Amino acid sequence: MFSKSKINEPGPKSSGAEQGAADTARSDQKSSPNAGASMSTSSSSSPKSKPAPSVLSSDLTITGNLRTTGDIQVEGTVQGDIRAHLLTVGESANIEGEIVADDVVVTGRVVGKVRGLKVRLTSTARVEGDIIHKTIAIESGAHFEGSVQRAEDPLSTGASAGGMAPRAPAAPAPSVPRPAAAGPTPAGEMKSS
Repeated sequence: MFSKSKINEPGPKSSGAEQGAADTARSDQKSSPNAGASMSTSSSSSPKSKPAPSVLSSDLTITGNLRTTGDIQVEGTVQGDIRAHLLTVGESANIEGEIVADDVVVTGRVVGKVRGLKVRLTSTARVEGDIIHKTIAIESGAHFEGSVQRAEDPLSTGASAGGMAPRAPAAPAPSVPRPAAAGPTPAGEMKSS
């Protein structure tokens, strides 16, 4: 790095200082690309962060279908079907139509079919319609009228219907006395005997 001529010259100290500055600059350049890389990494992680959900406020009424690959939080009224990644039905929300989403959280009112991988009805939920799910949670106090069916792929209509046929007989077995008390089951048994 040092040459003999620079050391013997009267200006070597200034040259040495310049050399030291050059070494510092080189080390800064070495760290700058790394710092730039970490900056680009951190700045690239910011765009990768999940965007905020689209919020439909309580004073908004929509007539028509909604479709997104993102998240929706409904606080108003929707008369139509909704398809989303995550759907949050707010406490003041009123939805009339089919819901299809990976995750569904209902704290408001839904009239229509709900299909989701994860479905959660909170204590303030009011659902009138069938729920097809992979996993479900119903809090105490939730109001629900309809049927609940488990499916491996509740988001596709064909797979859920095919998946339900083998499981439907297995699930009602413990609750056979209920249909017998209702009446239709004994009539069916009398016809077969």
